[in-house]
Amino acid sequence: MLPLQQHELLEILVALADSDDAEIAAAAKETLQSETEEDLLIAASADDTPSSVLAYLATQPGARVKLYEATILNAKTPDAALAKLAAATSHGPLLELIAINQQRLVRAPEIIEAILANPARTGEAERRARETRKEFFEKERGARQIADELRARGQTAAAEFFETAELTTPGGDLSLDDAWLIAQHIEVSDDDIDDSWLPAERYAELISETPEQTAANLQRVLEHERLESGEVSAERVSLIRRIMFMNTKDRMKLAMKGDREARGILVRDANKVVCSAVMNNPRITEQEVENIAGMRTISDEVLRLIAMNRGWARNYPIIHNLARNPRTPIPTVMNILTRIRTKDLNGISQNRNVSETVRRQATRLAQARGGE
Repeated sequence: MLPLQQHELLEILVALADSDDAEIAAAAKETLQSETEEDLLIAASADDTPSSVLAYLATQPGARVKLYEATILNAKTPDAALAKLAAATSHGPLLELIAINQQRLVRAPEIIEAILANPARTGEAERRARETRKEFFEKERGARQIADELRARGQTAAAEFFETAELTTPGGDLSLDDAWLIAQHIEVSDDDIDDSWLPAERYAELISETPEQTAANLQRVLEHERLESGEVSAERVSLIRRIMFMNTKDRMKLAMKGDREARGILVRDANKVVCSAVMNNPRITEQEVENIAGMRTISDEVLRLIAMNRGWARNYPIIHNLARNPRTPIPTVMNILTRIRTKDLNGISQNRNVSETVRRQATRLAQARGGE
């Protein structure tokens, strides 16, 4: 009898239906049941409908499917109400509709359990619920357990890595054995990392790889290892395989936090952001950089980064290796040659592995110094 808007009236009736006074509660329920299906459907779809009303509509037995659908699609419907609906409904398509909203499932994992426990669930509803549980709860729980164990062992840097890593591979998730092995090769704490070298626009280069790209990258690294070092031990092949099957984001993080062995693998990565991250690892030594500067299987991006680093550029063995490395970009070599000793310039001028442009410039510089 009160001059109330429909959603206000429904809110009051729902509240009265829970009254301790049995007579008032019964009257309120009777009035609610007399509401037309059209009015209830409008309320279930409206943005201004109180959450208590939406919860009532979602959990009332015997309602029309359209009404349940409207409450499922309404963002204001309480999660607890949809968990009850997911547990009680015998209509499989409704469970599919609930399962589509991954954000809600992550926020309220009890909905996932209700879907999986409902014998009316469809294959699609079950698939979505299981995938969400695995992606956001099982994997997260596994990573957290590893991180906690690593912290207990005093391996803080490794624990930090596992708290932020995605730990996925083209074939699924990293196994626990793989995760533990990789943990032994992490030595740099988050506090020691400076990621200002990576502008936001380059994150696009860390997009997911296809299994074929991952396999090709693995073979590339293994071939380069054999070219540089000769026979590669089975133990190292196993480590390379585990690392190279991590996704690109995790490989980049490992490149910045990993030890010498991890750096030696990832500096050969085909992804330029990953191999560049190695050169921004705060633990990398000048001896490592000297060796990298002489590698003929390394990315020209890495060689350019070495030449641009003022500290490394003062190290003569490093710039000498860069100057005679055929992979070093020609403009970079030209800038370096003026700092190369005359004896070494003569060697470069006769080195058939470097470009003719570099050989000619080395010859001119050597002759100028000799007064010719």
